[in-house]
Amino acid sequence: MRQRGIQSWLGLYSLLYVAFIYVPVLFLPLFSFNDGIYVAFPLKGFTTRWYQEMANNTALIDALKNSVLVGCTVAVISTALGTLTARALTRYRFRGRKTIFGLIVVPLVIPFIIIGVALLVLTNRLGIEPSLWTIGAAHLLIATPFTTLIMISRLEGFDASLEEASQDLGETGWMTFWLVTFPLAVPGIVASLLLSFTESFDEFILAFFLSGNEVTLPLYIWGQLRFPERLPMVLALGALILAASFVIVSFAEWVRRRGVNVKGK
Repeated sequence: MRQRGIQSWLGLYSLLYVAFIYVPVLFLPLFSFNDGIYVAFPLKGFTTRWYQEMANNTALIDALKNSVLVGCTVAVISTALGTLTARALTRYRFRGRKTIFGLIVVPLVIPFIIIGVALLVLTNRLGIEPSLWTIGAAHLLIATPFTTLIMISRLEGFDASLEEASQDLGETGWMTFWLVTFPLAVPGIVASLLLSFTESFDEFILAFFLSGNEVTLPLYIWGQLRFPERLPMVLALGALILAASFVIVSFAEWVRRRGVNVKGK
């Protein structure tokens, strides 16, 4: 009876926790179809004109293109760096290995506002103009630890005898990587690409400090919140981003879990 009571309380806690996180977010798609500029009940009516205005907004489309460009670039580079780093940390045993791993994940525990201020001071001292390049470099700094951790979880426990067998059969180290290691690491690589893209696409604080004349989508949304008449269009955009982020993260987690199950077999 006691165990059943504990399970009931845990179930209630889980339900309340999920509701606390997701119920406020669900107001985005709800009010994006409201035929009024104010976020308030009762709803004025159903309309899709905010989505039409959003599609015709040139500044918004440009900001979206900037975020996609930075996100894709950061995803590819950070995944490549994370894969190589995870490969070295899981395959070889060398002095300072744990120290190197600790240094790699340090950006994850430092507040982004501190990193943003530090990078802003550094770029000013070096005479580098804020741009999409500086935003991408900052996002790369925080995305690489994520990709490294994902790839470590994928490559850890990898059977080294497969690579040794490939080299015994005459393949070089490079071809062994592409023919043996890479196919087994593909689920982790896909998950790493998707999650690092999402992390870069949604990031605001670092972009706020390091942006120039070309703004990313989060910065554009923040700037539009000052104008009440533009809020419904922002809500429509937020609803689309919410749906896209949910699909990307869910797909990445599915790929990662599928890779873990295959590796376990």
